[in-house]
Amino acid sequence: MQRSIATPTTGRKHSAGKFDFRGFLNLMRQTKPKYWQLWVGLSLGLIATGAQLAVPKFAQTLINGLGKTLNQPLLIGVIVLFVVSAAVSAVSGALLGFFGENVVAKLREILWQKLVKLRVSYFDNVKTGEMTSRLVNDSTQIKNLLANSFPQVVTAIFQLVGALVIMALMDWKMTAIMFVSVPLVMLVMLPIMRQSSKIGRQRQDSLATFSGATNDTLSEIRLVKSSNAESYETKTGFGQIKELYQIGLKEAIYDSIAGPVMTASMLALFVGILAYAAARVSSGTMSMGTMFSFLMYLFQIIGPVGSMARFFTELSKANGSTQRIQELLKEPEEDFEVGTQTQVTRKTLEMNHVDFAYDDGQQVLHDVNFKAEPNSVVAFAGPSGGGKSTIFGLLERYYQPKAGQITIGDQNIETINLNDWRSQIGYVSQDSAIMAGTIRHNLTYGFDKTFTDDELWHVLALAFATQFVKDMPDGLDTEVGERGVKVSGGQRQRLAIARAFLRDPKILMLDEATASLDSESEAMVQKALNELMKGRTTLIIAHRLSTIVDADDIYFVEQGHISGHGTHTQLMDSLPLYRDYVKIQFKERAN
Repeated sequence: MQRSIATPTTGRKHSAGKFDFRGFLNLMRQTKPKYWQLWVGLSLGLIATGAQLAVPKFAQTLINGLGKTLNQPLLIGVIVLFVVSAAVSAVSGALLGFFGENVVAKLREILWQKLVKLRVSYFDNVKTGEMTSRLVNDSTQIKNLLANSFPQVVTAIFQLVGALVIMALMDWKMTAIMFVSVPLVMLVMLPIMRQSSKIGRQRQDSLATFSGATNDTLSEIRLVKSSNAESYETKTGFGQIKELYQIGLKEAIYDSIAGPVMTASMLALFVGILAYAAARVSSGTMSMGTMFSFLMYLFQIIGPVGSMARFFTELSKANGSTQRIQELLKEPEEDFEVGTQTQVTRKTLEMNHVDFAYDDGQQVLHDVNFKAEPNSVVAFAGPSGGGKSTIFGLLERYYQPKAGQITIGDQNIETINLNDWRSQIGYVSQDSAIMAGTIRHNLTYGFDKTFTDDELWHVLALAFATQFVKDMPDGLDTEVGERGVKVSGGQRQRLAIARAFLRDPKILMLDEATASLDSESEAMVQKALNELMKGRTTLIIAHRLSTIVDADDIYFVEQGHISGHGTHTQLMDSLPLYRDYVKIQFKERAN
């Protein structure tokens, strides 16, 4: 049944606003960072900054002593101070870098674990590229704030305050001019900073959208080419690239304006203070050493002001990243811990008065009831879009019924441990998913135990897949390529059946397992399926009558409800809808 896709929460545009410190700190606490690296790194950074603040004061004494005896110990002390300050600053930077990398690694671990545990309904609504952007781009943005911008602004504030205090002690009149001038410079920069922050958020959102779109297109490149859609995709991609380009142009413009405006403002401040200081020196109210020392402190103030401006830009970008990551972490995930361990062998599987609707509210199933006795074969037939695959999705617990319940024996399947429940189900679909990697990897995917080659060859033999695997260049270690492009549809199905044999499920679900195969492949796959179905409760979705006529019970699913059920003969006698459906299938097979 067709359904519309709800707008994902991660697709929201984030408005500019105050930085959510509480949310950011909560996010950081979840990563359990190595705080000692942060505090030691910051402490060393402050020590290095303190050493830098002492240099101009020593320089003042040196300059005032020119023309007299050169104070060699003081000169050596200044040089040593420079070297020590640089070394301490390097160690500080390394520790803060380690801290940031540690945080981003743990944050990505949390996000990755969250993504693989999210409910299937989330993946119905959100593009893969957007999730990748949360995992890579947004986590990197937070790391930049933590490891670079935050430490820099702390040392910048210390340097700024320290320089102003020393300058005030040296000459309060000059310092008063600074106190008035620096805020004026910041006032000039504020509109540019705000606009840069806004553009930065737009860039992050557009990158996420572009990443999602390109991932979707490239993952289905064969569909693109078979549909002659290269021109369409090129045009669509160019449009998104152009949008990113336009945002990049705005960012470049504001960045190009910010630098010169900051430079011009600070230069004007520097020239004004230099002129005032020169007048003071000529009048004899200030020594030459004091003037040079004062100007050195002025240069030390310029850097921190720029660091603070960059910090607020990074803060704004990280705010949007934090919000997006928090939204992702708030999404409900599957719980693999709760529930009882239950063996489903020799128990009846039932669906009782089940209603289901997707998140968009569109009703898909209405009062669905069915029963599958142990070791029986139950088939679901009916027009496409009737809700058959949704029934399988509910049985796999990808979704939860809105009403009614599904039971195994007398137990609601919701009370069974999810890992335990799924471990007892084998699922083979029309386009059985295959992972990039070797045949061995695909056969053993999801198992927490090691299998011998003999065990793998045994299940391949049961699936009638031995010969084509032996014919491959590396046998079990042959790479199948991304999305299994190096194996045919029939081979892929037989590998999926071999994996199901290895899983040894108690309940087997076959979703159109032979629908897209040629006659030869269908015969081989059907032969393997017949072997796999022995001694198991089997549920089948199929259009082909050859697959379902021998079922113990057939349920005809139409427009989300069961129109009738029984054996093939019973339905032919009692259900006109089924009779018409069979006639259509015979005509299609004849053609």
